[in-house]
Amino acid sequence: MTDYKKAGVDIKIGDKASKIAYSFARSTFFSRRGMIGEPVTDEGSFAGMLDMGDFYIVQGDDGVGTKMEVAERIGKFDTLGYDLLAMVADDAICLGAETISITNTLDTNKVDPDVIHDLMKGLAKACIEQKVVIPGGEIAEVGKSVNSNVWNATAVGVLEKDKTITGNDIKPGDKIIALQEKGFRSNGFSLVRYVLEKEFDVNVYNKPSPFGKSWGEMILKPSVIYSSALLELLGRFGEERKSNIKGIAHITGGGIPGNFNRILKRTELGANFDDFYPPSPMVIEIQKIGNVSEDEAYKTWNMGNGMMLVVSAENADSIVAALSLEAKVVGSVIEEKKIIINSKGADAQRLVFNL
Repeated sequence: MTDYKKAGVDIKIGDKASKIAYSFARSTFFSRRGMIGEPVTDEGSFAGMLDMGDFYIVQGDDGVGTKMEVAERIGKFDTLGYDLLAMVADDAICLGAETISITNTLDTNKVDPDVIHDLMKGLAKACIEQKVVIPGGEIAEVGKSVNSNVWNATAVGVLEKDKTITGNDIKPGDKIIALQEKGFRSNGFSLVRYVLEKEFDVNVYNKPSPFGKSWGEMILKPSVIYSSALLELLGRFGEERKSNIKGIAHITGGGIPGNFNRILKRTELGANFDDFYPPSPMVIEIQKIGNVSEDEAYKTWNMGNGMMLVVSAENADSIVAALSLEAKVVGSVIEEKKIIINSKGADAQRLVFNL
């Protein structure tokens, strides 16, 4: 069996490092106590919140990860901007925030104006579609410090206090809605690349896949950006909320159990997912090639379900109907403190993750 650790990513060590980093970050919070910009403490949240008096500023950071290495292999950079914006804007919407700006930092071993053109052209296109501005950024030529391009971003959002999504009122029987995703988004690419390069070679990305395009073109499929569709229901800043959504989870690194648990942590409840979207044939094929277990796949990739919403049972059907993206009810909140998944990958089975 192939797993994320064999691909070079140790989740346990990563979690430990994140906790160390957050402990030092949290040690700074007291310095703005009673002042504008005082942090709102919520460990494990999808983004940070700063109290601005009448509203919150929501801020988060992320990047495209090693999806960039695939882009370099086939010389295609014009869709990575969608991934970059999705990673940060779709984290901010988990709190109910409207992302208004994004700044980006590109560390590169050698500046290539053509690469910069394609990266920024894609990011600008995605931002215009989502009504987000790019007020600044940084390009750093760092020589041998990096082997390729490293692209990260910081998003800033605004959120009215009475519209904050906390997950506090989630209860057993609430329904869970999934928004479909047919690609890998920008997560778990170290495992994707490990599988393909081990089975074929480092030039696999230019070779034809069984799906009519090269492997590189297939796995570079840009992330769906969910935030604007959700803002249609939640209301942009200053607008009334049209639908009551109790919790939102962005399914990124850590897969479904790792991310959905983040909105359950205050309630100590669990979830039963009995009707997930299946992953795309491309994802299943890579899972088969690498002999990646169902357990590992659902802990690493989104497996066809890129965003989760928790809503009251009586509101579920109307919210699904109101969404402009492909969505459906996929499960329910349960009293048991575990996540149960009727998986739909290469080896469909019942998975149980204890929380």
